[in-house]
Amino acid sequence: MRTENRVLCSLIFFLTFFIAFNVVNGEDPYRFFTWKVTSGPIYPMGIRQQGILINGQFPGPKIDTVTNDNLIISVYNYLTEPFLITWNGIQQRRNSWQDGVYGTNCPIPPGKNFTYALQMKDQIGSFFYFPSLGMHKAAGGFGGINIYSRPRIPVPFPHPAGDFTLLAGDWFKRSPRAILDSGHNLPFPDGLLINGQGWNGNTFTVNQGQTYRFRISNVGLATSINFRIQGHTMKLIEVEGSHTLQSMYTSLDIHLGQSYSVLVTANQRPWDYYITVSSRFTKPVLTTTAILHYSNSWGKVSGPPPGGPTVQIDSSLSQARSIRWNLTASGPRPNPQGSYHYGMIKPSRTIRLANNAPVINGNKDMRLTGVFGVGSIPDSPTWGSGYLKTSVMHADFRSY
Repeated sequence: MRTENRVLCSLIFFLTFFIAFNVVNGEDPYRFFTWKVTSGPIYPMGIRQQGILINGQFPGPKIDTVTNDNLIISVYNYLTEPFLITWNGIQQRRNSWQDGVYGTNCPIPPGKNFTYALQMKDQIGSFFYFPSLGMHKAAGGFGGINIYSRPRIPVPFPHPAGDFTLLAGDWFKRSPRAILDSGHNLPFPDGLLINGQGWNGNTFTVNQGQTYRFRISNVGLATSINFRIQGHTMKLIEVEGSHTLQSMYTSLDIHLGQSYSVLVTANQRPWDYYITVSSRFTKPVLTTTAILHYSNSWGKVSGPPPGGPTVQIDSSLSQARSIRWNLTASGPRPNPQGSYHYGMIKPSRTIRLANNAPVINGNKDMRLTGVFGVGSIPDSPTWGSGYLKTSVMHADFRSY
């Protein structure tokens, strides 16, 4: 009997140890996606255009994930040309070969597929993905990435009643790639879009008295934007993956590639209100709108949307200076082991890179200082003629 008890106790011990070991060493959750990239008709400004669709959608599917999740995204390229997707703001720790930019990743050939393996390591916040080759970004293929905090990790604001993603940016009716290939400069945009739609093309429904999170990203090609909601103030809570000290704004400038998160309380009389996006630092000023709809609304929007800042620079600089990192909240924070203070590093070499846009073989191409082989980057621009060559910089590891 004693022998049987010893065997049973040993079995229980080893079973408990095995379970505990696997719990401690368990991997973070996996999320699997299959994306089919195709070309198809879209009508973003009321006219038919050929756009880039992901699973038939424009914009592409939104990714909702959680800190430390592993994303396995299989991308099938059904276009007639190579394709890549980059993940704007995702840090790719020890994983830079998944970043999806030319030179880091090989393009996905037509008719082939590639599987991205990404981990949202120690990240929270609002980001987006977009195509990184051949001006594909101007034809669609972009979408939102929302990384939520893990369930037991506190966040510095009450849980909102809803979470909305707004992908806004400039748009061209004619292919920017075709314009550049014809030897011309990129023209002024034809308009602005919110989630792939023009004027009043999107409606966001809210309940009076409740607070909602709006994640706004500038996914455009060439234009800064201003975002505002008629009659409502916005509490800024996060900028590109970092919680901020919470300040109130009536409008926000959002520059190319940036993503902001705000809380908006539906505390006005039950009505419909304009959500307005307008261009910054441009003449003329482009404007587009969506609708903030109260579920118990008494009436629709009417009249022109309220104006916002246009070409003023000081207000934009003041806004940027007013944003402060919340160092006591959960989420990314400075490295506790310290970091480089770059102002204290004595450089051994200074390289000035200058760019221009010459016409080469009839096409408009962006060019950096004449660079045609290993070690050929000069310390100052040469301003010579433009050539199509591979740029290679000669450098030593850990040199500055």
